This record gives sequence, C-alpha cells and structure tokens, in this order.
Amino acid sequence: MSLVVMKFGGTSVEDPAAINRTASIVAGRVAAGKQTVVVVSAMAKVTDQLLRAAAAAAKGDRTGALAISSRLRARHRDTACALIKTPANASALCNLIEQKFDSLDEILRGLAAILELTPRISDLVVSYGERLSSRIIAAAFAERSINGTHVDAREVIVTDSQFGKAAPLDVLIEKRATEHLRPLLEQGKVPVMGGFIASNETGITTTLGRGGSDFTAALLGGALAADAIEIWTDVDGIMTSDPRVCPDALRVKVISFEEAAELAYFGAKVLHPATILPAVRKNIPVLVLNSKNPSNEGTRIISIAPHCSSPFKSIAVKKKLSIIDVVASRMLMTHGYLKAIFDIFDKHQCPVDMVSTSEVSVSLTVDSNDKLPLIAADLSQLADVKYEGKKALICLVGEDIRGQSGMAAQVFGAIKHVNVRMISQGASEINMSFMIEEDDADEAVRSLHAAFFGNPDPTIFDTEARKAAVSS
Repeated sequence: MSLVVMKFGGTSVEDPAAINRTASIVAGRVAAGKQTVVVVSAMAKVTDQLLRAAAAAAKGDRTGALAISSRLRARHRDTACALIKTPANASALCNLIEQKFDSLDEILRGLAAILELTPRISDLVVSYGERLSSRIIAAAFAERSINGTHVDAREVIVTDSQFGKAAPLDVLIEKRATEHLRPLLEQGKVPVMGGFIASNETGITTTLGRGGSDFTAALLGGALAADAIEIWTDVDGIMTSDPRVCPDALRVKVISFEEAAELAYFGAKVLHPATILPAVRKNIPVLVLNSKNPSNEGTRIISIAPHCSSPFKSIAVKKKLSIIDVVASRMLMTHGYLKAIFDIFDKHQCPVDMVSTSEVSVSLTVDSNDKLPLIAADLSQLADVKYEGKKALICLVGEDIRGQSGMAAQVFGAIKHVNVRMISQGASEINMSFMIEEDDADEAVRSLHAAFFGNPDPTIFDTEARKAAVSS
C-alpha cells in the first residue's frame, strides 16, 4: 500500500469552507487505498496575529494582547461549531479550544508583567495556531467518516534548542515517526498533525521557522519513506513567474529537485527553502497542488526532470535585500581575510545570498534587517564599509545554463534599460542571478518573461491555460 504525506497551508484551512474542501481531498486519497498522513498549518493569518499579541504583551499592552487572543478564540470556536454538528463532539472540541485560549491568555499576562519576549516564549505562543487547527481538522475528519486522529507534532518532530528556527534531529524523528505514526497507519487511521511546531529532546516547544509546515511534511515523508509528498496551497503549482507581476505566467508541469530548491531559496513563495532536502535524500517526489482547484495536476518535483527546449524554467525575485561593500586595498589578498569577513556574518547568524570580489573589494548581499548596523560596525574593524538597502535579486533557473552560448547576452539584452549592480553565475549550472534596484524588479521580470517564455515547451509548461485565456 502506498503512503502519502499531505500538507495543507493556511489558506487551505482558513475557514469551514476551506476545511471541507481539504476533507474532501483527503477522503479521495483514503478511498484510493493510500495510507495518509496529514500536516496542517495554522488558519490563515493566525501566526501573524499571535506574534502581534506576544509583541503587544511584551510592551506592556496587556489589554491589546488579550483583545487579539479574544478575536482568535471566537474565530476558532465559530469554525469548530460550523464544522462539528454532533453535540457531544462539538461540546468536547469547544471545551478544548477554551482551555487552550485560557492557557494562552495566562502566557500573555505573564509577558505583560515581565516585559520581555524571549525566542523560547515566542515559539510557545505561536505554537497555539497549529495546535488548535490540527485539533479542529482532526475532529472535522472524524465527523465526515474519515478515520482521522490527532497526533501532537511535538511528540514526533524533535529538534535542537535554537528557538525560532530549530534544526531537526533526523534520527530521532525517524524513531518517533515509527513509534507514533506507523501503528496508526496500519490500523487504517489518518494521523493529523500541526506543521511548523516541534520540541527539543527535553520536550520544550520549538518551531522550524516561518513556512516550516512544508518542512514538517518533508521530514515525515523522509522518516516514513513515503511514496509522495503533496504540498497543497492556493496556486496551481510552481509558475514561470509571479502571476501578480506577469499575468501570462505559466504553470511548470515538472521540475527537478535542484531547480525547485534554487527557486525556493531565491524567493519563490510556493515552497519553504528547506522542504526539498529530506525528499532529495530519499528520492521522494514532491507535488505542489491547489486545494481550491484539486483537479489541476500541479507541479511534480522529481530527481531528474525531462529535457526542456526552453533555457529557463522560472524567474524568482527576492526583495528587501541590501548590498554591503567591504573595501580594503591592502588586505584583500591577505591570508584569512575572507574568513574574517564571513566569521562576522556567522557571528550575527546572517546568511549571504551573493558574493562578488575584485582586487580591492568584496560585495555581499543579505536580507535587510536590524542587524546590519552591528554587522557593518564589526566589518569596519577590518576595512571601509558601506551598505545600501532597497535592492532586489533576480534569479533565473533552468538546466545547463552555462552550457548554452550567448545566454548572458540574451538575458542582459532583455533588460538593457535596467541598471544591474551585481552578477553571479558561480558554480551552479542552473542559476543565473543579478542584483538591481527594488523599484525596477517588476519591470525587469516582465521583460525577461516576455523574452524567454513567449514560445514555451508544452512538455514542461502548461500552455493550454494561456491558449484558453487568449481565446476568451
């Protein structure tokens, strides 16, 4: 019997109608004879509201924090009442929701008293989103004759203690998944778990970072040697670009793990950047599907994608970046100089996207954040430093870019009206990236999309949707 791990994002569980669609999709998999594990995010926008409540409480605004919690309490209670019609089941679920929110309110009152929000407490507060949504959805499944059973993700997903973005401990996760999930699957049950949340080895709540529900699904898929991992969202799959920027963007039918990982890291919002890694290790196909359009075949991510006549599969954009220029004419080639620079970024736990060096300078791009002044201050001990914000990174992903003559000329010819600040093609054969002003990003993407996706390969891209749009 094949096993599938299905992850449903916030918009797929945002209200009773969305949860009913999700239940119907899961029922289809179960009816097809598949062993099924379901991972769910918090209801749409709940994580953001929980973070706002925690921040308000830590600033002493107890009333504001509890007001946010009260609105969330009503939303979850109303959703439960709309989904669960059996009186005893509805009463039990509503009592559970009240208990969870009473507990959350106690934490918020404590934050308002001590006026300090630590990463550990922040993880505990935001965990309530997935803890509540998974309970409601498990109950909704049972109400609809799906043999759903709730499993606390913190009992299975074990991490280190890096609160806010904890690293999974794969060996322990595999052991826990075997202990907690295998018996349920063999009994024909459908485990329902919250994504994103986890615990360290002592049982303290941690999280995998924003977007971590995808990661949870992939970790479970790897631990259980699943036959497929399905990521259900609100778009038809990976697109050739953001449809909000390019209305004629195409769905990518099939793409390689490597290409999808590049797109995820460089700004594509459909997948969490880490999602692909556990699937790659076990060679498990990942499907990106639309819960609002379940008949669409979505995008299939596999180890080796078919050859594509088009040079690129997709264009990703990463905004809100900064360029840091480090200039030290007498020290650049000194032994250990580059190590000293990157040690500073490591100290501040700040990842670097792109690097460019010349005889006298090193330029690096990073996410714009409040650590930049501290990073610049440390770098100034080594060299002259300046940094500029409001930059965007454009990343074109496709197979064997380096092996195609004249590709750089075609790319930069398409955006000759845009000022390019940095260029990188590096070791990767599937990625060409460059930095421009953030204000120019959308226009650059539209120009590139017109140049490279005007005559798409129908074996790789869904051209039928474009034909339908033109004919209508």
